[in-house]
Amino acid sequence: MGAMSTHTPRAPRINPSILTADFANLERELDRIATADFVHVDVMDNHFVPNLTFGKTMVERLNEVSPIPLDVHLMISDADHWAPGYAEVGAASVTFHAEASTDPVTLARRLRQRGARAGIALKPGTDVEPYLELLPEFDQILIMTVEPGFGGQSFMTDMMPKLRRAADAVAASGLDVWLQVDGGISLDTIGIAAEHGADTFVAGSAVYNVGEPDAQIAALRAAAASSAHQH
Repeated sequence: MGAMSTHTPRAPRINPSILTADFANLERELDRIATADFVHVDVMDNHFVPNLTFGKTMVERLNEVSPIPLDVHLMISDADHWAPGYAEVGAASVTFHAEASTDPVTLARRLRQRGARAGIALKPGTDVEPYLELLPEFDQILIMTVEPGFGGQSFMTDMMPKLRRAADAVAASGLDVWLQVDGGISLDTIGIAAEHGADTFVAGSAVYNVGEPDAQIAALRAAAASSAHQH
């Protein structure tokens, strides 16, 4: 069996984004996605991206009431300073942007020391190649399939060659590095991302705004699994 065959059958993870949930009833909204793998929490500082959402205090509280682990995506400046605090308040996974860190390897090690999975996120315009040599330092690579900052944007299919390069590098390495996509993920697009090697999928509107979240999570998971096995 070649390296690719060991990569393909990984069960897809569905991480609903609470950015599209009802902020006035977040505990209830978390319970509605209890069948998901993680809850994706978008932290934005109105500086790195032109939008403002949650901070560390909110993440700590969400962690106390969530039935599933927190997958925190930091769209914030000066990640080297701020990111470890999110691991300290209980986030299971902390992903910071390559563009917001001066020393991503040291930061990833600090996150792991605090008990969190360490993820690195790349904006659409950021090349993945420099980070493929650093795969052992990360637990997750997030390939943004929209410009970070706002929900509801269209999926960027031109990010798929970048995702494939990352997937091939992970497969060749034999490491258990998760490949996450975030932006425009729906039943129409999740298969495309799965075919190109993604195994972890952030979905907001496609979970919360279409019918019951449980059914949507199951449908997304099935669609991703079907496409991944065809690859």
